[in-house]
Amino acid sequence: MDLNADLGEGFGIWRLGDDAALLDLVTSANVACGFHAGDASTMRRVCEGAAERGVAVGAQVGYRDLAGFGRRHIAYAFAELRDEVTYQLGALEAFCRLFRTRVRYLKPHGALYHAAARDEAQAAALVAAVSDYDDQLPLLCLPGSVLAQLAAGAGLRVVAEGFADRGYLPNGSLVPRTAPGALVTDPEEVAARAVRMATERTVVAVDGSVVPCPVESICLHGDTPGAVRCAELVRAALIDAGVTLTPFA
Repeated sequence: MDLNADLGEGFGIWRLGDDAALLDLVTSANVACGFHAGDASTMRRVCEGAAERGVAVGAQVGYRDLAGFGRRHIAYAFAELRDEVTYQLGALEAFCRLFRTRVRYLKPHGALYHAAARDEAQAAALVAAVSDYDDQLPLLCLPGSVLAQLAAGAGLRVVAEGFADRGYLPNGSLVPRTAPGALVTDPEEVAARAVRMATERTVVAVDGSVVPCPVESICLHGDTPGAVRCAELVRAALIDAGVTLTPFA
């Protein structure tokens, strides 16, 4: 099982999360590429840290929305979104090359992640960007989503992702962040959910129903309070359950 986290989400003098500590715990790092968060120096620092630790670097691409942290939907035209995703991929790739590593997958962030899960036009722009840039690049996304379906149809590798620290609806989608139950904040509960995802391939939804969750990677959010402690517990719980932690890419 892969364990990933969103990293590099500060910019300028603003810092968010403990990137160095999380890089010691995860196997893959979703690195902000400067649009929803991140800047050149932050990308360089995280890529260097990931390369030193053997952590896979993924491009976490988002809407051009620093003020809203990429969590506000933007109705991009197909070509504009495709090209802005390509731009972000190229920016992160440059810093990876400095440390003899590379971008090994793509994951959309925030509002773009949710839009691409259900909106065919937004998903198609992501698929086009990856296909044009490197058709061997895996795409990390929700299982069964529109993005997953279009990517698979285009011959791209789709890696299904689960969220140990987010609430699920009975249909397998995530609870909107504006709704009750969106976040799971108890570290021990998060760890138990991660183990269930890895060993049983299921998750308990907010209504108590058991939902299939066939995933290859489990995500933890680096911007939530107590993220490092949570990641420590999750990693230890997975190892105790006999789960081998390794990058998918």
